[in-house]
Amino acid sequence: MRRRTRPSRPSQPTDRRTTGVAARPGARACRSGALLAIVGLVATIVLGAVAAPANADAIDDRRKAAERQKAANEKERSDAEEVLEGLEGELGAVSDRLLEVRAQLPAARLAVQEAEAEYAKATREAAIVAARLQDAREQADDLSATIEADSSESSRLREAIGQMAREAYRGGGDVSGVSMVLDADSSEDFIRRADLMSQALRTRAQVLDDLQATESGNRNSAERLQAVQTRIGELKDEADAKVEQSKAAKKAAEDAKATLDALLAEEQEKQAALLAKKGEITAQLARIDRESKRIESDLRKAIEEQKKRDAERAKDPDPGDPPPSSSGTLFVNPTQTRPIHVTSEYGMRYHPVLHYWRLHAGIDLRDYCGNDVYAARSGTVAWTQYRNGYGNQVMITHGSVNGRSLATSYNHLSSFVVRPGAYVKAGQLIARAGNTGMSGGCHLHFEVYFNGATTNPRPYLPL
Repeated sequence: MRRRTRPSRPSQPTDRRTTGVAARPGARACRSGALLAIVGLVATIVLGAVAAPANADAIDDRRKAAERQKAANEKERSDAEEVLEGLEGELGAVSDRLLEVRAQLPAARLAVQEAEAEYAKATREAAIVAARLQDAREQADDLSATIEADSSESSRLREAIGQMAREAYRGGGDVSGVSMVLDADSSEDFIRRADLMSQALRTRAQVLDDLQATESGNRNSAERLQAVQTRIGELKDEADAKVEQSKAAKKAAEDAKATLDALLAEEQEKQAALLAKKGEITAQLARIDRESKRIESDLRKAIEEQKKRDAERAKDPDPGDPPPSSSGTLFVNPTQTRPIHVTSEYGMRYHPVLHYWRLHAGIDLRDYCGNDVYAARSGTVAWTQYRNGYGNQVMITHGSVNGRSLATSYNHLSSFVVRPGAYVKAGQLIARAGNTGMSGGCHLHFEVYFNGATTNPRPYLPL
């Protein structure tokens, strides 16, 4: 019997976490496609690792840009609120909601980008794990085939050994050198018998060696198959988790997109509603501006009366008023908030939808509804009344300061504590802060008048 030569099996690349298994030649074509897919996925991972910092930087840049845009939109919203301050009905609310939506859009767009990036990442990872799982399954198939083939070979070798044993038994079982010499008819017969005996012994030894090698290889293959099957279970669990992660990321991306679409639709709706009411808004703002002119006219009369009172009294400066200083401060803090806090400055405001410019003629100071409001300087209460666009208003005249008549107004109040004609000292309680006049939120709108015209209060406040 000739020795059976077992063909060598070329090694195949494997997942580092799986046991390496030699592939059967017939399986090479099947495995090559999977291996190419794995190589491609590994390249994707490597390139992804190289590109990861760049992608992270891009996300960070987009996040910073979204934050800057949100801050700009919030400033735009604040300015637009001042433009439409005092509007009656829901016009101001529609405008405020429009600009609130615009302020939310940068974050919503960023959320969509981040969710889509997370979905793409989860999908890539799921594909990588799926390829590893497929590779492990193919390794298990190869090992099972190898074990089956080796088992058949082992059975064949055992049968051959049994056949040799049976033939030896039928021949008397004695293949010793003595019997070979005694039974030989001639020297040629002896040589022939010796050659046959030597060949039989070599064949038997070779078959035994083959059986031992085959069974040892089979045990090794069985151990590797068990390891691969364990790895298959792990990879299957990981693949299932990645699929679920991908589904969740896809759902998050869809939800983020739906949120963005809803905001964009609402933005268009509110903008259309606001533009449709532009004529009504313009008319209301014109009425409020006329109210401002009436206030200035009424104030000029009050200033004349104050001048007469001051002349009659020959009043010295009230010791409670802030003393003249290089800083120019003329007032004490009129709010209960300590330290004084400005929420909106004096100046022109622009509405981004209506394209309407309007003067915010005072400075908004933080004060909560019901908080105390104090006289910023000693003077006489000119009036306490509701004024269109200003809500409840207290006007105080302070006489002449540096050759100019001075007055202050306190607006959007919830209630009055003083009456017209009363003389108040700096820091005296005069009213409670509120939100009257459709102001959009509790605060104190504080105005300063020199010679009956508004001016920026900031330089004269203790800020």
